[in-house]
Amino acid sequence: MSIIIRFLGGAHSVTGSRYLVETGGKRILIDCGLFQERPLRERDWIPFPVPPHSIDAILLTHPHLDHSGYIPKLAKDGFRGRVYCTQATKEIAKILLLDSASLLMEDAEIKRKRHQREGRRGPYPEIPLYDIQATEDCLPLFKAVSYEHTVKITRGIEATFFQAGHTLGSASICLHIQQRNGKKIILFSGDLGRQGKPIIKDPTLFTQADYVVIESTYGDRVLDPPDALIPQLAENINWTVKTGGNIVIPSFALERSQEVLYYLNQLLLSNTIPHLMVFVDSPMATSITDIFRQHEDLMDSETITLIKNGNSPFAFPGLNMVRTTDQSKAINRIKGSIIIIAGSGMCTGGRIKHHLVSNITRPDSCILFVGYQASGTLGREIVEGAKEVRIFGQQYPVNARIAYLRGFSGHSDQKELLAWLANIRKTPRHVFVTHGEASVTESFAALIHERIGCPVTAPEYLEEISLD
Repeated sequence: MSIIIRFLGGAHSVTGSRYLVETGGKRILIDCGLFQERPLRERDWIPFPVPPHSIDAILLTHPHLDHSGYIPKLAKDGFRGRVYCTQATKEIAKILLLDSASLLMEDAEIKRKRHQREGRRGPYPEIPLYDIQATEDCLPLFKAVSYEHTVKITRGIEATFFQAGHTLGSASICLHIQQRNGKKIILFSGDLGRQGKPIIKDPTLFTQADYVVIESTYGDRVLDPPDALIPQLAENINWTVKTGGNIVIPSFALERSQEVLYYLNQLLLSNTIPHLMVFVDSPMATSITDIFRQHEDLMDSETITLIKNGNSPFAFPGLNMVRTTDQSKAINRIKGSIIIIAGSGMCTGGRIKHHLVSNITRPDSCILFVGYQASGTLGREIVEGAKEVRIFGQQYPVNARIAYLRGFSGHSDQKELLAWLANIRKTPRHVFVTHGEASVTESFAALIHERIGCPVTAPEYLEEISLD
């Protein structure tokens, strides 16, 4: 009985993660994400390579939209299987997917009106990929599983979820496939977090796997250790306070916003920065932070100690969790320096665009990036030094200070990825390098082959590989 993997996304790209495993007439999809790089977004509109109703189950590593955001579309088109994930991922995915649907509907309407006004048609349809109703219809398909508890997915296929250290509830997944000559283990890393990263526990290390699908977001570089972020964050905040501007932090609602709050809390507790007002301008980040408070069992010992001592990073003096549009608009009327954390993390939508309009032309303000910026996104344009950027259809000069703290990443760097892989005692039969830009996946694949000594492939989009 052969095993075939089709790389339907996340191949030579950092978004759209979708890996289809086929064996014995069964189809299991590992992750089901949206493509978020501008040149690749049209892939979301292409009919899925296999009939959605033929897929038996989806195994979801974590709820970031580049891993989960296509699920409503797949369900709308006929998928009726279970979506297996951890409880925290299930809770957070509901928030992210409903927000995604709202943004897709809003963007489609904005484009329709703008194109009508300009007398032209855009490159993408003026209808949303999916809507709120389609999203609500798919939510009952989600089934929560516990870490390290093996679940039967379908005949001859089981799965076990392990801590990945990337987001609250994120998982690496071991897929166990029964064959005539015994079980084969395919290990999907998911997005791997960093060792020593605050709030959540470190990624699980594995000792056994026949095949490994590993991410490579930062497979081409070694990042600063997490502790190095503290002085860098403080320096940028203190500089901006002296100039009288605002610190604007584009941040993902999940994990990154909570991590930023953790470090700000540390700086405030040590009086390293002035006690400014901090605004988390994201109803989604606010709701996700509430979920964090309910899952202390998933947090590391340092965070639990802070909470028990009354120094929670999610409830310090001066912290304002913004929910309504009116509250968001009022932020820009505040005089004096403030810290604004708003989504989206790559500046592709959400409230961050409004704060960029108010601050990106100001030489006294600082736009502080704390996460990966995918190719083709507004955030990538800014960090790569664009002198002028287009926001809401208008051009704005980039006069603000631009800072990029790479150590904030929720992804393992090259050294950490290699160490995670090298922990497997028996050399895997094959390693597949995914979830990275093309040049990174290729170079990291060559490095793995050199260091580990096993066959390594950086698959192409839609490539089909037999594991026989």
